[in-house]
Amino acid sequence: MPYDLILDENDDLLIEDGDLVIDESTLQHQRLLLLCNKGEFKEFPTRCVGLGNYLEDHSTAALAREVNVDFSRDGMRVSKVKIEVPNLEIEAAYD
Repeated sequence: MPYDLILDENDDLLIEDGDLVIDESTLQHQRLLLLCNKGEFKEFPTRCVGLGNYLEDHSTAALAREVNVDFSRDGMRVSKVKIEVPNLEIEAAYD
């Protein structure tokens, strides 16, 4: 389970009692991988799904493949990707 700095609802660093909050961050990592586009993470420019790029696609196969590939590259074992517009269900966890 990864622990990382936690972001608030505005994607700013969460600060409580004057300190940065560090907590379990798997869901936060998954959310960021889905929403960010390739090139947005300097250290890993080819990582990220870029969910917004798939909004007008009629097939969900490319999105499902991209989720599998990028989550796996990030060190997660993906056991399920189910897309039924408008719902996206992913079961993945870090090894």
